Amino acid sequence: MTVTDEVRTRIGGALFARVAGPEGPQARDRIHGTPGPRWFDEGSAIQRVHGDASMFVGGLRALLLQSLHPQAMAAVAAHSGYRGDPWGRLARTSTFLATTTFGTADDAAQAVAVVRAVHDRISGVTSEGLAYAASDPHLVRWVHVAEAHSFLAAHQRYGAEPLDADGCDEYVAQVAVVGRALGAVDPPTTLAELVDQLRGYRPELRATTEAHQAARFLLVSPPLPWVARPPYAALAGAAVALMPRWTRRQLRLPYLPLAEDTVVRAGGHAVTRSIRWALGAPDRAVAVQDPDVDAPAGTA
Repeated sequence: MTVTDEVRTRIGGALFARVAGPEGPQARDRIHGTPGPRWFDEGSAIQRVHGDASMFVGGLRALLLQSLHPQAMAAVAAHSGYRGDPWGRLARTSTFLATTTFGTADDAAQAVAVVRAVHDRISGVTSEGLAYAASDPHLVRWVHVAEAHSFLAAHQRYGAEPLDADGCDEYVAQVAVVGRALGAVDPPTTLAELVDQLRGYRPELRATTEAHQAARFLLVSPPLPWVARPPYAALAGAAVALMPRWTRRQLRLPYLPLAEDTVVRAGGHAVTRSIRWALGAPDRAVAVQDPDVDAPAGTA
């Protein structure tokens, strides 16, 4: 093994351990090594998106976007433990995504059943007096729409193999299978429907105190050693740059178009390519038009 290979193995192992948690190797072997039918075919759009390093950007963007729904954010703040155990929450989320995307149909169904059982136990009232329940199909769909839009937006900008128009529709239709299983009613099945449904939630969205606290935690004071702060800052900057413009005012995020089109985008590409290198994944990034992040009619 060369010095370069040794460094890559060490960095990739540390990164995988942080994202997947202490049970990551066993979960990986079970997810990819267990024989049986899957929900999705090998090489399908959902596997291309969810298996790419751009998910690091998309995941941050999804969390920021999801925080703008007061009831969804209240449920996260009160019940998720994201401050006390952020890495545990990340490991559970990444394992769920990997299981439903790559695992057997039986394991995927079991993973969904576990999440639904947790959601059934989560309810409460926001600081503004609004009742919420994590199992509410409307909130489940909001979380689904925010995730799907964020993962796809990040993949189209930073993915190794961005999707064409048909591939984008295929991705949205495939993640709808998971969203529907989780309890979302009428999740979008095309990119156009995804954009329309995201736009439809806008009247309900606003930044609460909990949303501002979550944004600060994610962007300013993440629980990371100093050596990891520069690459994380590049990921965070790339995620913020993909946020719809109107969300910046809500979350008090900067909007610097010139820097975002040059320095921030270059940093996003550099860090996602570095992650691919560390994890031993191919890098064939090409320029493809981003999905409709800022819909033109009255959303900017």
